[in-house]
Amino acid sequence: MPRVAISLTCEPMVLQELERISRSRTEEIRLVERAKIILSCLSGKRNDEVAAELDTQSMTVGIWRRRFAAQGISGLYDKPRSGKPAKYPATELRQRILAKLEESPPAGLAVWDGGTLAKALAVSDDAVWRILRKEGIQLRRHRSWCVSTDPEFSAKSADIIGLYLAPPQKALVLCVDEKPSIQALERSTGYVQTSSGKIVRGLKSTYKRHGVINLFAALDVAAGTIQSKTTVTKKRPDFQAFLDDIVSTVPGDKDIHVILDNYCTHKKNEEWLALHPNVHFHFTPTSASWLNQVEIWFGILSRKTLSGASFSSTEQLTKAIEAFIASYNESASPFVWRKREVRGTQLRNTIANLCN
Repeated sequence: MPRVAISLTCEPMVLQELERISRSRTEEIRLVERAKIILSCLSGKRNDEVAAELDTQSMTVGIWRRRFAAQGISGLYDKPRSGKPAKYPATELRQRILAKLEESPPAGLAVWDGGTLAKALAVSDDAVWRILRKEGIQLRRHRSWCVSTDPEFSAKSADIIGLYLAPPQKALVLCVDEKPSIQALERSTGYVQTSSGKIVRGLKSTYKRHGVINLFAALDVAAGTIQSKTTVTKKRPDFQAFLDDIVSTVPGDKDIHVILDNYCTHKKNEEWLALHPNVHFHFTPTSASWLNQVEIWFGILSRKTLSGASFSSTEQLTKAIEAFIASYNESASPFVWRKREVRGTQLRNTIANLCN
């Protein structure tokens, strides 16, 4: 007499979870298959019918039917396994890796890599990479930093950040700088298919130079809009002429606060400032031009307009920049100042200290 399969029932919430797992693209494939088996069983099908439908064995269907009947969804997960004994004690190997990273790499190498570490410690590459991944250590990635040595760093940075967070009423706050020597490079561009089948942007390695231009830009901190001017040179008269263009658009009784870095053309403008008493310069600390928000916009311009482009003349380059600025200003919005705290003491920490 044939054996009768266990009849299955479940609560609506359990059924909903089974359906979610059966459609999931992130769960383990074996768990997805088991959920499909149980759903078919819950519909009243026999083990052989479920097996034929899902291209598996009746015995397999019977195993998971019984596991679900006894334990519910938790029965569909694999039981804990001891696995193969570790060849290298994890704690000891971790300490050895962290200690080795504090040493200088072998002669001729700038930094350690996984293979070199494994060879130096006489262990497998996989063992080293498991520890590195677990500790979040990425040997090839790096961050640079610029520490200002300006003795008035705190006062100057507080002054500028104060203009960002609490600008004076009835005043215009501008971030001004120049992007010098933008090259009009002409080169062939298009799309190419790599050996892996991926389609990527293609740029010819050789190019023609058609001259350079300089771009002066002023970011309105409150509105996020840009005023600009392109010039052939970047001398102090060019800078003052750009400021004249800005001042001419602002009522004479309105103060203008201009945030600048310490470039030479931004200094020694006392005569011009005397003629424009409503204009006030605020200089960033030494080696801290990142406090100037217009630098963020220059990065956007480079990514969207300049990088990978081809220009047959400086006139074409200028028109491209002007077109981008016009489009950008249509939907411009102010930057939200949220620079993370920079802790100089962290730069002196060792890997071991960071991981313990």
